[in-house]
Amino acid sequence: MEFLQPATWEEALAMKAAHPEAVPIAGGTDVMVEINLDHRRPETVMDLTPIRELTEWGTDDGVLRIGAGVSYTRLIDELGDRLPGLAIASRTVGSPQIRNRGTVGGNLGTASPAGDAHPPLLAADAEVELASTSGTRRVPVREFFTGPKRHTMRQDELIAAFLVEPAPGPQQFSKVGTRNAMVIAVCSFALALDPARRRVGTGIGSAGPTPLRAVDAEAFIAGELDWDGRRPPSDATLSRFGELVAAAAKPIDDVRGTAAYRRHALAVMSRRCLAWAWATPPHLWGGGARSAPEGL
Repeated sequence: MEFLQPATWEEALAMKAAHPEAVPIAGGTDVMVEINLDHRRPETVMDLTPIRELTEWGTDDGVLRIGAGVSYTRLIDELGDRLPGLAIASRTVGSPQIRNRGTVGGNLGTASPAGDAHPPLLAADAEVELASTSGTRRVPVREFFTGPKRHTMRQDELIAAFLVEPAPGPQQFSKVGTRNAMVIAVCSFALALDPARRRVGTGIGSAGPTPLRAVDAEAFIAGELDWDGRRPPSDATLSRFGELVAAAAKPIDDVRGTAAYRRHALAVMSRRCLAWAWATPPHLWGGGARSAPEGL
């Protein structure tokens, strides 16, 4: 196995162009597991941890641009108020040690349907910034995933960052696993409300060949919510929303759960996430909800 360690971003792009087979590694929380279990034996590994630019974040024309190497811990601590849905999802990732090392860039690069960061990125309509020696392009995250652990990246490209608007309203995330912590999702769901535009975003994880949006559910609930009066949605409205979310999933039976259970869980989680988000105090509607209310 050949080991590459560029010192600058320009050097990393040049190395990737020269070694398109090189597997990039930052936190290593996915790649090293596959190597240790002998599920994968890459010919070349490129260590991106020294690249300063990947660990930085800032704003780009009012949109947050977050380097692919920013850890889950930093997302929680530094961006939790701006991206509450992603922060809630980040808190469910592994252990504190994993959150200190793992990155959203790595999650995107792995492109697993069960990636915890993917549903909130879908719900928030994020973009992925891809770079190579030939230039930079931005791909909507809804177009990034093409199949199980497959994506639109070219072999000479690296993930530079992801871009997402600061939460214009409440956001929520829910995940079901075979235990309460340090677990791969049986299924997960994210919700983002945009009161000004009267839009609803959704993201479904671990219930299809790729992370998915529930487009029909989004359109239905956006037209049913009382955006001005803020009256709670009726039980019938919540139930229909849950049905449409479950219908958007494309689950299979596997060792973690059945397709039927995943659809049932998504219906329940989507109803709860909507109720939690709608119950967010008015003064937080510009910055989202930090966590689910007690007892729900």
